[in-house]
Amino acid sequence: MAIAMAVVSFPSLLNKTTLSSSLFTPTFLPAKSSSLLIKSSPKTRFVVSSSMEAGIGVMGSKLGMMSFFEEDGTVVPVTVVGFREGNIVTQIKTLATDGYDAVQIGYRRVRDKKLTKPETGHLQKAGTIPMRHLQEFRLTNIEGFEPNQKLVFDEIFKEGDLVDVAGTTIGKGFQGGIKRHHFKRGQMTHGSKSHRALGSIGAGTTPGRVYKGKKMPGRMGGTRTKIRKLKIVKVDKELNVVMIKGALPGKPGNLLRITPAKIVGVNIPKN
Repeated sequence: MAIAMAVVSFPSLLNKTTLSSSLFTPTFLPAKSSSLLIKSSPKTRFVVSSSMEAGIGVMGSKLGMMSFFEEDGTVVPVTVVGFREGNIVTQIKTLATDGYDAVQIGYRRVRDKKLTKPETGHLQKAGTIPMRHLQEFRLTNIEGFEPNQKLVFDEIFKEGDLVDVAGTTIGKGFQGGIKRHHFKRGQMTHGSKSHRALGSIGAGTTPGRVYKGKKMPGRMGGTRTKIRKLKIVKVDKELNVVMIKGALPGKPGNLLRITPAKIVGVNIPKN
């Protein structure tokens, strides 16, 4: 009876569900960026997938913002990104060994005692220095990469290229609807008792609840975000910095992930 009720309640799940007399094993649909696929087999197998990058990227540290003057006198607001010691290949993952092709990169050198023994052993296996951050770049082709290979920004990107920059935004704590969602406030005079309050959040009897996704007060910032198609304005080899047009996530010192911008039909297939 329970199985019959599940069939009636979830018709869209029938095509992705395997029913048997002794086992009810659901298969979850893949998400946009990552997914977990469970297949019915003698041994449960987990297949983890993530979004494909348009090319290898690097990690950097946000230094701050400034104004950049182009040759024609145009003022461009840019964010300066610096690079600490790192951006070294620590592992090559292949379809045969890991189920997908990816290149793992390490960034920002630290002392040995700052890492755990498993982390230290993983880096020693690749013959690299101790590094704080490890990130993977899933690629369609991993040829030409090898462990302990150092990636240089000006060899991968050049001025005028478009990049996607991901990072953690500045956490602002618990905020109200006005600051978090740009709501308008009520009157401050004439007997009004609704100043900065949220107001009505839905009907009473029907539906008798608050819809999911309703814009309400809550935690603001401190989330992972990506800003797409930003232009590289200047690459300074002497100072080992790069200037990217626009604002980037986080405050000075924040870790940033810089990858080639995904452009459909250019470096990303249309299908």
